Amino acid sequence: MTYILLTVGLVILVVGADCLVRGAVSLATLAKVSPLVIGLTVVAFGTSAPELAVSTISSVKGDAAISLGNVVGSNLFNVLVILGLSAAIVPLSVSSQLVRLDVPLMIAASIAVCLAALDGVISFIEGAMMMVAFVAYTGFLIRSGRREASETSSGDNAAFTWKSIFLSLAWLAAGLVGLVAGAHLLVDNASSIARGWGMSDMVIGLTIVAAGTSLPELATSIAAALKGQRDIAVGNVVGSNVFNLLMVLATAAMLSPAGIEVSPSVLRFDLLAMMLVAVLCLPMFISHATVSRGEAILMLALYVGYTAILIGDTTGTAGIPSAKQVFALIGLPISILVVSVSAWRNGRHNRSGGRRDVRLRD
Repeated sequence: MTYILLTVGLVILVVGADCLVRGAVSLATLAKVSPLVIGLTVVAFGTSAPELAVSTISSVKGDAAISLGNVVGSNLFNVLVILGLSAAIVPLSVSSQLVRLDVPLMIAASIAVCLAALDGVISFIEGAMMMVAFVAYTGFLIRSGRREASETSSGDNAAFTWKSIFLSLAWLAAGLVGLVAGAHLLVDNASSIARGWGMSDMVIGLTIVAAGTSLPELATSIAAALKGQRDIAVGNVVGSNVFNLLMVLATAAMLSPAGIEVSPSVLRFDLLAMMLVAVLCLPMFISHATVSRGEAILMLALYVGYTAILIGDTTGTAGIPSAKQVFALIGLPISILVVSVSAWRNGRHNRSGGRRDVRLRD
């Protein structure tokens, strides 16, 4: 029965992702807003609903540390696995807005969280400041979307009817319900199967459950990539990461009476890894203005290494502290350097008159 429910959860997740992408594309068409803006807002916020629910519940129960682990794990999973798998299926072209605004904001938010955690706690005030930044960012996206709509409008609004709006919102709602329900079934039954195989609750929490709240983003981005909606696929990841940092984590810090405690080991490894992975996105997106299959393999390899270190840490494997240092202080910086050199060489080639198709789209 467990395997049947696992399969049902997977099917619901896939169908929900298809519905969400269908509704998001329809809504973007009706509102004459770019799919990127929809991906950064409606889709990203909707697929991050599991993270927000987990963080809210854990904070109210006085266990806000779960919120931090949930956000850090989800952000790493979003970039390294979701972008990695999506780009492995089809190379993802990247909008110039992401390079100019959204990715730098994601990096800045990651750095801000690390700075807030330096004293060992993310306080109510720091959470409130992050919330204000999130509201300002969302307001900017909405205003830019409206401005774009007014500039591109041809005056023909015949297709913009109440029926079409209702259908678009119905697709979105059905997709969100399917994503949350499918992810819940998948995580619960996968955890039961893992326990039957002898895996500890700690390992399950660090692997299956941590990735579980990111399954909606995974299903949505892959579905969008397969449908050719690459702006939604990439925008969903970046928007979800910003939402996790400035909304989910902020909510947890504000609801928890003592704020979110941050252990030195989390600060030196997990938060550092999250920040460096966010930095990795910038040169990776600039390079050829795509996420290539080679970069996809690099991201997936980094996540495998990170997960192996987590599992080794919980099982007491010897040499893990050294492995953490190698991963965070050598592996990730070298990856950033390699991708940055590739981006620089590509830019230099283009400036010298090369004919390579850059595909950087506004």
